[in-house]
Amino acid sequence: MALWQKVAVIFTSFLIIAYACCLPRKLFRVPYSTVVTDRNNQLLGARIAADGQWRFPPRDSVPSKMRQCFICFEDKHFNRHFGVDPLALIRALWQNVRNGHIVSGGSTLTMQVIRLSRQRPRTLTEKAIEAILATRLELRYSKQEILALYASHAPFGGNIVGLDAAAWRYFGHSAESLSWAEAATLAVLPNAPALIHPGKGREKLLKKRNRLLYRLYQQHLLTESDYSLALSEPLPEAPRPLPQLAPHLVNYLGETRNGKHSTTTIEQGLQNQIEALAERWSSEFSRSDIHNLAILVADLQTNEIIAYCGNTHFGTQEGSQVDIIRSPRSTGSILKPFLFYAMLDEGMLLPGTLLP
Repeated sequence: MALWQKVAVIFTSFLIIAYACCLPRKLFRVPYSTVVTDRNNQLLGARIAADGQWRFPPRDSVPSKMRQCFICFEDKHFNRHFGVDPLALIRALWQNVRNGHIVSGGSTLTMQVIRLSRQRPRTLTEKAIEAILATRLELRYSKQEILALYASHAPFGGNIVGLDAAAWRYFGHSAESLSWAEAATLAVLPNAPALIHPGKGREKLLKKRNRLLYRLYQQHLLTESDYSLALSEPLPEAPRPLPQLAPHLVNYLGETRNGKHSTTTIEQGLQNQIEALAERWSSEFSRSDIHNLAILVADLQTNEIIAYCGNTHFGTQEGSQVDIIRSPRSTGSILKPFLFYAMLDEGMLLPGTLLP
């Protein structure tokens, strides 16, 4: 073998190894919000990520409506390209030259995942690196996983990052329950996240949403009635507060499972009833200078906790953030309720009797 052939083999081998190892094993090294759901995956509450962002833990897949909206708006050839869309890049280059400034980047959804993970200045060199890494990403992950990575880390305005946080903060329900109009609104936001703020660019956001809805209608993904109904839906206003059920349990899981999604055995309907009951009795007991009250409900057959109220008036009065259920107690305090019950059961005292 000639010298130049050996050099070519070594150089080619080096390029292959470099390409195989160029993509980091973990793409996103960011903190996530603590998310707590009930046994039916209904949101009980969440705690903001360490960097001040509402960024829910990454999801494994994207709901059908959001998938169609993302692909239709951002990357119509997503299911066919290998991470880079040459035609889109050529079209973007021509548009930028014709307009004299950047009006289109030509990035695929896969390239945008790389850009979101790298967070580097947008230059031609960086664009070339993104293209190379995007092709490598396509070899490692499926299309569904790549779209899920994009949905989980795309910016949606303010400190809201990712599809799940956006769905709850703007519409008050999960991403799986989004209407076509809501899905279209969220699909166009990562392209211009500043437009979501009330009183700033709302008309432009509405036009972008409606253009996407029209495209979906043209592709027969929306029926005529669905299209008309979607156009009539208003844009979201200011971000909504997240549910605040079982806040003491959410705090506890925020300390022990920070940045994770925890599915509990709590029943949301019963939890609502228990918290209302606790608030009502707390008002009664406060007249007797009793200001803390907790309720724990367990299913004795399954040994599962189905309602958890650590205290009342969470965050609105002094001491209310103390979780009475988990607070340490002396042995005597633990035994008193059992002693009181035993004496009631044996008829040795009445409910209002004081024991020395």
